Amino acid sequence: MLVWNTFQNDARVKNEAETLASGGYNVAVHALHAPGYTEQREFLPSGVEVIRHGRKQGLRLLSPRKHTARRNRLELIALLLSRLLTHLLMLANLVKRRPDVVHAHDVNVLPTAWLAAKLAGAKLVYDAHEISSGREGYRKIGRLVAWVEKAIMPKAAGSITTTEARAKFFARAYRMSRPLVLQNRPRLVRVERDDRLRRELGLEESYPIVIYQGGLQPGRGLDRLVEAAAEVDGAYFVFVGGGSVESDLKALVNQLGLQSRVFFIPTVPLVELPYYTASADIGVQPIENTCLNHFTTDSNKLFEYVVARLPIVATDLPEIARVVKQHDLGLLVPSGDTKALSAAIQRLVDDAALRKKFSINAENASGELNWEEQEQSLVSMYDTILKGAA
Repeated sequence: MLVWNTFQNDARVKNEAETLASGGYNVAVHALHAPGYTEQREFLPSGVEVIRHGRKQGLRLLSPRKHTARRNRLELIALLLSRLLTHLLMLANLVKRRPDVVHAHDVNVLPTAWLAAKLAGAKLVYDAHEISSGREGYRKIGRLVAWVEKAIMPKAAGSITTTEARAKFFARAYRMSRPLVLQNRPRLVRVERDDRLRRELGLEESYPIVIYQGGLQPGRGLDRLVEAAAEVDGAYFVFVGGGSVESDLKALVNQLGLQSRVFFIPTVPLVELPYYTASADIGVQPIENTCLNHFTTDSNKLFEYVVARLPIVATDLPEIARVVKQHDLGLLVPSGDTKALSAAIQRLVDDAALRKKFSINAENASGELNWEEQEQSLVSMYDTILKGAA
């Protein structure tokens, strides 16, 4: 497997790797190395091997940047050289190992994975986590991304994506069979409610806690969530995660005088995240319809809230709405509507009985909306590719 991150907090790739390992496959994940932060090589308890590539300059170039910041020409050249070197290291290591399958996670490693598969005589599997040709932050290279995917994806031995809407898009856009859909569901980890967030943040009032967890990135409605917090009475708001708009959000919190009710917790390890989620009272997903990728998403956090038994306030986009409506998990609001967002949150804050109802529904739905309920489809795909099993 190839992934363009450090593989420390990528739940989807970890789940897939561990599923294949438990299915009898030898799995190695090739990721990015950040010296001082990651091990260059390690073995997970599941037997998955992790091999990280990169050099000392990689840590600085991989670090988050403010989304409005521009790199100068020298920085761009250094970044491109660093990335090219990393791709070459991945390619050389893969070819040397002679794998049976090269599994690319997203388009930024797809050309390298394709070439490695060709040179090693391996099968190619492409796992499109996003519609990268219509993705926030990819607008300038959307056509190039589409060209790369259209040239390679239909020829892969197997293809995977995250929602039915995205599967339909790829099948139609690239004239190929519909990819296997593996939603971004977490493993079913039952965590009892506790007061971790209250203890860690020193929250003195008994207000319900509204949690947003995940990347703090443009287009996810996070500025609107902070603005909504200013209109909601009797609630705490907690952001768990980091990203390019973090400093902007903190500045907005200060501007609105919300320091006593809005808090930020840096990205936490995957094994710890369920405990933070379960210590909140309401999960919010305010993503905005700013691009095709957002329009077709359902997201990790939606299912993480379900497994944690949280009532949900989410944007009324097709894939999100389908999950929320089917299982009656919470309230839906129009994209970009701050007043509707604050009103929905206030309604749940004020109505403990309604929160309880949605929480019970989430507990019931979690028996279906977890990784274990879909992982056999991945093993079956690999069996078909490598063993000819039906």
